[in-house]
Amino acid sequence: QAPLVESGGGSVQAGGSLRLSCRASVNTYSSYCLGWFRQRPGEEREDIAFLDGDGYYNYADSVKGRFTISKDDAKRTLYLQMNSLQPQDTGVYSCASLKAIGGSCTYQPINVGQGTQVTVSS
Repeated sequence: QAPLVESGGGSVQAGGSLRLSCRASVNTYSSYCLGWFRQRPGEEREDIAFLDGDGYYNYADSVKGRFTISKDDAKRTLYLQMNSLQPQDTGVYSCASLKAIGGSCTYQPINVGQGTQVTVSS
């Protein structure tokens, strides 16, 4: 089983919403830190959000107030609800298990999924 498999990407008009899902293997889902990255065309990977095992979350300023990270333990699935999407949100979104240092999550990846494409048109 692949460690992480994303789904839910697609094309949407500006102002629309999408919900991304990331199904994790048993071992990967046991990671304390799970999160999302984004890579826009021609740019480096960008940290988007993470969620730790105690329910603490972190968001990039660029998505704060618009995106929500959550998970369903019974389904071993991580979600990213994206609202008020804008053309600059276009990119490949990948979920990841992340390293924890000193009990706090970082954006240093352990496993990264293949990604799902999100395209937002104006």
